[in-house]
Amino acid sequence: MKKERGLLIVLSGPSGVGKGTVRKELFSQPNTNYEYSISMTTRQPREGEVDGVDYFFKSREAFEALIEEGGLLEHAEFVGNYYGTPLAYVNETLDAGRDVFLEIEVQGAAQIREKAPDALFIFLAPPSISELRQRLVGRGTETEDVIAKRIATANAEVEMMNLYDYVVENDEVQNACERINAIIMAEHCRRERVEKRYLSMLKGE
Repeated sequence: MKKERGLLIVLSGPSGVGKGTVRKELFSQPNTNYEYSISMTTRQPREGEVDGVDYFFKSREAFEALIEEGGLLEHAEFVGNYYGTPLAYVNETLDAGRDVFLEIEVQGAAQIREKAPDALFIFLAPPSISELRQRLVGRGTETEDVIAKRIATANAEVEMMNLYDYVVENDEVQNACERINAIIMAEHCRRERVEKRYLSMLKGE
């Protein structure tokens, strides 16, 4: 029977929502079986960093060639250095049946959605999102300016959610991790993923 291709799991959300904290907690759990995506960069290795373990270190020319060839899932430039997610590495890991976990800023999600439409997109939201409108309407203590700013922020975050398949509120880190693990387990049971495997079995492949 053919090995099931792994899932590309994309976790993102607004800056400061706690993506890194949640990802570290997930990977500290003994039953976690995800591969953390190794990024590619043009910056110089720091002391102790190993190519292919901490980062894939590339020259600027090689990185820009990959951009031209469409060899990156997403990329951005910070302080004169490129950072990105190499498509070949991700595909090789997925083909080996391993789930790849990618923690990324919201801006990169649209790039990934174009190149990997089958990826699982999880939006990590602050716990105030679901309560914000009700609080603003019912409280009656905020100035109009404050209410307008909060509604604008909420609207921007809701618009960003449109890129995602699931929204997980980060009320407590452990709760968020449990929800993310449950979502990933459910995705592995999705009919569209399982059906191909069973059809192959029926054909004797």
